[in-house]
Amino acid sequence: METDFLIYLSLFWNAFIAATLLPAFSEVALAGLLKTGAGAPVWLFVAATTGNVAGSTVNWWLGRSLCTFQHKRWFPFKARQLEKAGKHFQRFGNWALLFSWLPVIGDPLTLVAGTLRTPLPLFLLLVTIGKAVRYGLIIFAVSSV
Repeated sequence: METDFLIYLSLFWNAFIAATLLPAFSEVALAGLLKTGAGAPVWLFVAATTGNVAGSTVNWWLGRSLCTFQHKRWFPFKARQLEKAGKHFQRFGNWALLFSWLPVIGDPLTLVAGTLRTPLPLFLLLVTIGKAVRYGLIIFAVSSV
C-alpha cells in the first residue's frame, strides 16, 4: 500500500515537473509503470493528469506575475518570444489550451495564458481536458499492446 502511494506520488511529481519549464518525460514514466504493472491504471492516470495540470498552473501563475519576473536572469523567455506567443495565442483563442500537452509549445501556451489573464476556471478546464486525453491515449495504447 505504501509502495503504491510512492509510485503515484513520484508520477505526480514527474508530471508536475514535465509541465513546468524543466525537462521531464511523464509519458515515458507512465508507460513504464503501466508495462511493469506498478499501480492501478486509473490512479496512475489521476496522478499524471493532476501533476501535469498543477505544473501548468504554475506556468499560468508565472505568466500572471510576468511583470515582476520577466527581467530576472533566470526567466526562460525573452520579451520578443512572449510577444510572438501572445499573438499566436490570441489568434487561436483560449481553445489553444487544449494543446497545452504538446512538446515545445505547451509550456509557453500556459505561460502566455497567464500573461493574457485567461480566467483560472477556464484555464483549468481546457488544460485538464487536453492533458487527460493525452494520458488516456497513452494508457489505451500501452494496454492495447
